[in-house]
This record gives sequence, C-alpha cells and structure tokens, in this order.
Amino acid sequence: MTKKEINVFDYAGEILKALPKGILLTSEAEDCINAMTIGWGTVGLEWGVPIFTAYIRKSRFTYELIERTGEFTICIPYGGKYEKEVSKIVGICGSQSGRDLDKLAKVGAHIVDADEIRPPAIKELPLTIECREVFKMEQSVKSISSRFKKFYPETLNDEGEKVFDNHVAYYGEILKAYIIEE
Repeated sequence: MTKKEINVFDYAGEILKALPKGILLTSEAEDCINAMTIGWGTVGLEWGVPIFTAYIRKSRFTYELIERTGEFTICIPYGGKYEKEVSKIVGICGSQSGRDLDKLAKVGAHIVDADEIRPPAIKELPLTIECREVFKMEQSVKSISSRFKKFYPETLNDEGEKVFDNHVAYYGEILKAYIIEE
C-alpha cells in the first residue's frame, strides 16, 4: 500500500461534493480510535496555511477525543472502488456512538497509519487529510440565523437546564493530504 501525496486544493471539488453524502473524521486518544460521519466542513486558507474546518457537537464522543489531542483525520470516498463498503461504514459511523462500540471493527474498515498525527486513515475512504487543531470556536446558537435553528435541538445539561446541542468549529491545519493506493 502506498500514499500518493496531493495538493488538497486540487481535490476541493471532490471533497465538497462528498460532504453531503457523508465523509469520515477519525480521532484517537489513549489508544481509542473513533470514526464519525460528518456532513459539514470546509476546505480553505487561513493564516496563510491550508485549513479543514470540521463542526462537531459537544455531545459527541469525537468531541471528547479531539479535546484531548487536537488532532483529526478526514477520510473521503474517492475513485468508487469501495462503494458498497463506504455506504456501510458511513452508515454505521453516522448512527452509532464510539462510546458504545468499536465502529471501525464492526464495519471491517482497514486502518492505515497516518504520517504526521495519531488518528489513522481508512483504506476504503482513500482521499485523506491529516489535521492538527490551530483554532476552535464554540458556535453561539443565539447568533445563528433563525432559519438554521432547526439544526440545534435543545437538551438538558447536568443541572437540568435547557441548552442547545451546538457545535464546536475545529480549524485543523492540513499537515498532509494523500490518496491511499494499493
């Protein structure tokens, strides 16, 4: 297995087209690897470096892992080779919690060591972006346009108060981008 290094901006169109269907974000802390399906994200340039911004709800297990390490890997379907496997992986990783099970083992995904960070890549989603957090910001639901409030359900916090299940935007500097090849 080899990794063909790429310029992430040459693949920005493919990444943005794949997002609404679901791509994976992997995280790892204390030898616990988790993958989560995401449908929101951006590829861009800030502070003169390439950035992938991922939006993770504070209620998610992935949030806990990224908070510990500040690292995440973005894994995108590419080339159509693993279409059936990708559907299963994205489905399970988007509907079950890593607190309860090892999702990657359940779906039979093949883990590939990352080059610059701990969270691994996934062979079946070969277009890979390795990121390290350089900035994060909790979204203020009160500041978001009312037409988007439907994306923020109310939950109860530990004190029994109603709060929104909002996101934290993680700005990850893209340290490396590549396509996993066999």
